[in-house]
Amino acid sequence: MSNKHPSKEECFALLKEYNTPAHVVRHCIKVTDTALKISIALNKAGYHLNLELIQAAGLIHDIARVHDKHWDVGAEIALKNGYRQEAYIIRMHMFYISNPMKEKFEEIDIICLSDKMVKEDKYVGLDERMKYILDKFRGNQEATERIREGIADNRAIIKRIERLIGTPIDSIM
Repeated sequence: MSNKHPSKEECFALLKEYNTPAHVVRHCIKVTDTALKISIALNKAGYHLNLELIQAAGLIHDIARVHDKHWDVGAEIALKNGYRQEAYIIRMHMFYISNPMKEKFEEIDIICLSDKMVKEDKYVGLDERMKYILDKFRGNQEATERIREGIADNRAIIKRIERLIGTPIDSIM
């Protein structure tokens, strides 16, 4: 498997090539910024997260957000361009459930968590972002239950990360 990751410039070129709307690009930039800040703090605490992968996958995770099943379309774009690790993260990011008890967090955990803490192009934290998501699915009991379970898991992940880095995530944003 190739470990080559697109540079920031290559990511922006892909976003432009696939006509990703400006507001979605701003969202991707903020998710990436959030993920990198968390990852850098974790790396200082002894982790070895791949910052190039986090930057690339974060920047293009919603490259195809205007399409139905944007996670599949985006993953195919990444694969077509030879970015297998990014493709995996893009394909999984909408439905990925991180295990708060897993021994070590991986790049996908940090990107997916960051995506759940950014509303459009602003870091708002998990609770505000998930309130917005729950409001969108009001009346859909099955989706609401799944989202609430995910919120609980993400709160546990945040607590673990904050213990590892020695400070609240909000304070590094």
